[in-house]
Amino acid sequence: MKLATKIIIGLIAGGIVGIILNITSPDLFKQLDTFLFTPLGKIFLNLINMLVVPIVFFSITLGVAGLGDPKKLGRIGGKTIAYFLSTTAIAIIIGLGLALVIQPGNAGEFDTKNTEYKAEEAPSVSDTLLNIFPKNPIEAMASGDMLQIIAFSVFIGFGIAMLGEKTAAVKKVLEQGNDLMMYLVGVVMKFAPYGTFGLIATAVGSQGFDAIKAMGLYFIVVVLALVIHAFLTYGSSIMFLAKKSPVWFFKGFAPAMTVGFSTSSSNATLPVSMETAQKNLGVPKQISGFVQPLGATINMDGTAIMQGVATVFIAQVYGQDLTVTQLLTVVLTAVLASIGTAGVPGVGLIMLALVLNSVNLPVEGIALILGIDRLLDMARTTVNITGDAACAVIVAESEKKNGSIPPDNKIAEST
Repeated sequence: MKLATKIIIGLIAGGIVGIILNITSPDLFKQLDTFLFTPLGKIFLNLINMLVVPIVFFSITLGVAGLGDPKKLGRIGGKTIAYFLSTTAIAIIIGLGLALVIQPGNAGEFDTKNTEYKAEEAPSVSDTLLNIFPKNPIEAMASGDMLQIIAFSVFIGFGIAMLGEKTAAVKKVLEQGNDLMMYLVGVVMKFAPYGTFGLIATAVGSQGFDAIKAMGLYFIVVVLALVIHAFLTYGSSIMFLAKKSPVWFFKGFAPAMTVGFSTSSSNATLPVSMETAQKNLGVPKQISGFVQPLGATINMDGTAIMQGVATVFIAQVYGQDLTVTQLLTVVLTAVLASIGTAGVPGVGLIMLALVLNSVNLPVEGIALILGIDRLLDMARTTVNITGDAACAVIVAESEKKNGSIPPDNKIAEST
């Protein structure tokens, strides 16, 4: 049985077990969650997180060193950021549009008197840009500051490319380190079906039907928007920009999507996402190693969709109508916030607080969606990492046409 099939079985089994225990025996669920589900999930997450920082460092360094020409790096970086910002804007427009049509905030009575939520302070875009450059790269790696790790890796890769034969030995060591990390990803992934089972059982069992019932229509609108964005936006971009089959793309990337769904973390899924894109989609290592870590940090289409739906939902609950100007403000703020809050823990809710403040809606309304946010976070992460992979495929295909990718690194054909 293929590993992807085992992971899907673990995901489905975890969901079924979590729902059954939540309905029939909450006390038994708490005991099993403490001694079985949570340990399984945490062990798997810790094993993957253990590999994230070295993989990002090795892959981006080698990617930049492999590209060599600074103009080529700038061209690839420009394409990547343009794609991410464009799809983020499309994502939030889809979320806003569906929420305005379906009106989840008018579907029932919501208690707004007892809602309380304290928004965390988010760094400004300028602060984030200034903090990209690390004072101490070792400290950045220890704290897992992805933007700083990416910046440091770019500098090292650029230096290796410019010095050429002088740093051949260093490049060889980095290549061996990258091969070692990818081998360990394969080892860790053997535990993925069990980790997925534990993570999903915990998420579904702790939330259950009560949260879904209370916020059912909101849940449906967010999921519907995520599905539309994944298949319409990413599918069409793969078809028209990369000239590849969307079916081939989604089928090839499915193993990483299932892991992303269970972990709810783009960074934690990064080793699996990169391995899947390189092996199943044929994305060259230097493209995958640059585009996907950057996407895991700043590309948040799934989160943007949640913000669009949540903003309209909260406005409807509080009986406030959003003007066209306010809707445009929501789009602009969400796109800028996706960069300004990059790498900040709890980034989705911080971004939502910024968006709500921009259109004078009560931040306390976030408390209404907290109960169901854990389940939606899994779906959002799946969309986020799929967007990163789609961008990697598109950039790789465009570079192939420019003749920038060696023949042995050409992207796999969509067969």
